[in-house]
Amino acid sequence: MSGVLKKLESYLKKQEFEKLSKIKNAEVLEFILLSIETCAPKDVFICSDTPDEIAHIKNMAIVSGEESAALLTPGHTFHFDGINDQGRDRTQTKFLVPQGEKLSERLNQMEREAGLSEVLGLLKNSMAGKTMIVRFLTLGPQDSIFAIPCMECTDSWYVAHSVDLLYRQGYKAFLKLDENAEIFKTLHSAGELDERNTSKNYDKKRIYIDYTKNAVYSVNNQYAGNSIGFKKLALRLVIRKAHKEGWLAEHFMLVGIHGPDGRKTYFAGAFPSGCGKTSTAMLPGEKILADDLAYVRNINGECRAVNVEKGIFGIIQNINPDDDPLIWKILHSPGEIIFSNILIKDGKTWWIGMNCEIPDEGVNFSGHWYKGKKDAKGNEIPPAHKNARYTVSLKALPNCDEELENPQGIKLSGILFGGRDYRGYVPVQQSFNWAHGVVAYGAALETETTFAVVGEEGKFEINIMSIQDFVSIPLGEYVKNYIKFADALKEEPLIFGVNYFLKDPETGKFLNSKLDKHIWIKWMELRVNGNVKVRQTPTGLIPLYEDLTPLFKKILNKDYSEEEYTKQFTIRVPENLAKIERVKKFWQKEESTPQEIFEVLDEQKERLLKAKEKFGDYIEPQKFSISD
Repeated sequence: MSGVLKKLESYLKKQEFEKLSKIKNAEVLEFILLSIETCAPKDVFICSDTPDEIAHIKNMAIVSGEESAALLTPGHTFHFDGINDQGRDRTQTKFLVPQGEKLSERLNQMEREAGLSEVLGLLKNSMAGKTMIVRFLTLGPQDSIFAIPCMECTDSWYVAHSVDLLYRQGYKAFLKLDENAEIFKTLHSAGELDERNTSKNYDKKRIYIDYTKNAVYSVNNQYAGNSIGFKKLALRLVIRKAHKEGWLAEHFMLVGIHGPDGRKTYFAGAFPSGCGKTSTAMLPGEKILADDLAYVRNINGECRAVNVEKGIFGIIQNINPDDDPLIWKILHSPGEIIFSNILIKDGKTWWIGMNCEIPDEGVNFSGHWYKGKKDAKGNEIPPAHKNARYTVSLKALPNCDEELENPQGIKLSGILFGGRDYRGYVPVQQSFNWAHGVVAYGAALETETTFAVVGEEGKFEINIMSIQDFVSIPLGEYVKNYIKFADALKEEPLIFGVNYFLKDPETGKFLNSKLDKHIWIKWMELRVNGNVKVRQTPTGLIPLYEDLTPLFKKILNKDYSEEEYTKQFTIRVPENLAKIERVKKFWQKEESTPQEIFEVLDEQKERLLKAKEKFGDYIEPQKFSISD
């Protein structure tokens, strides 16, 4: 290691070298040296997390032009990604797979050595004239069995600022690392910038994941989902670690739901982007613990979970004062918030779906914007991007859960899986058992893709557990691990399938309002605590009408009719049978698919056929028997 330190000393100013030399882990030092020698920055800033350094990063994000503070609300800044870098890029995000190894054919991948050669070639001299910032952080609460040390070398002050809102500072944790510590590492460069400080060579955008070394390489991009290595990019690495060690790394929100007599019950939920996950996590009157990522472990026989992050990188489209009063208030109050890819006019922020008139011109990700402006392909440019975001610390929210930094996590009582299913599943149902829930609601999660994925909006796909893009092991092995996880639990969480997007087949209109999700999760809170009974249907256990009526009245002040209940909870046999065939076809193409998947699906098919024989194709919920 002395040779590495000597080389680093030659590249670093004395003050920066002193901070770095206190870290004794060779892997950390070698990665920083590789980053410097590859990217050739003019200087290097080692962040040791002092208040002055954090203030310097925030200031440099503005001085560099990557962010602007030209907003009326104190503490608010805005950032624009390039017009061609507005979401996760499936095409250019690849696993680097060594010769002799193989991942699912559904995952984007390439041979490791060729991929490393390409991406390091693109990173070569990419930081010339710029500063490399080195951030040390932890995924999960500090001093916890859940915590994973991670680091990023980047030339983006915006990235360096964003991670301070999203993750726990980790320099002190890195000082304690032993030589065998497992570390996640990211090297990112925005590359050559244009006059608007956005990545110029978007056609050479690459996001490559080398899982053999727990490393991410990202170049010629700025969108946080591509440039911040600790979100979905690191998730791909953590899934391998979790599989090896027998726990779960998940695309989960975590929420504490208040019940009778002052109790609070915790739920996790997996939803694809744009399908209601953040709005479920932010239900008014409840407690938010996480909106995106969670680690789940068996702690002394209890299923316990933590938020990987400590902030929110949330989709801002459709946030309005009626549907999202809590986050609306936060977004219009003084405090540290970074907006990205919204419209700026008169020092104010504007976005699609805010339920007010949007200006006809202003500044957005395309530069000066005006109504009717078109891009190079002739498509009209919206005032703000559909995938526009806000970044804010969870502790800025008045309903942030008190257990956010609990090193032991919180006890999970329920898990939700939900997507955009216009045709089949009812709004809420409980699985018959753990394996049924994992398969029928998780491994069979079918959804319409959204604007959070570049070029994929409006297509239907199976997205297992809402994590399929990120699974860096065979998908069958991932589900097998999920099913097995419950074996050693003293009490497993109940699993629920939710569907906020069911439509009336005759009118094509939604059968749920945006606010109904609060009713479904309040019912789940009662259910996991044994306070309500259920009806047994072929696809799961559904609520009784008489249990939902008082919830609608109390929470939404709405009279809930039995006609609404009947439409929402009618079992659509043909649609559900077709869904089973699509899911089976999907899993028949996968290697290592556990037999439990086909067993659960065949059992559900048999139940549906028996119900059809008895009641017909469309079965009203009142036809099904009630049980405890």
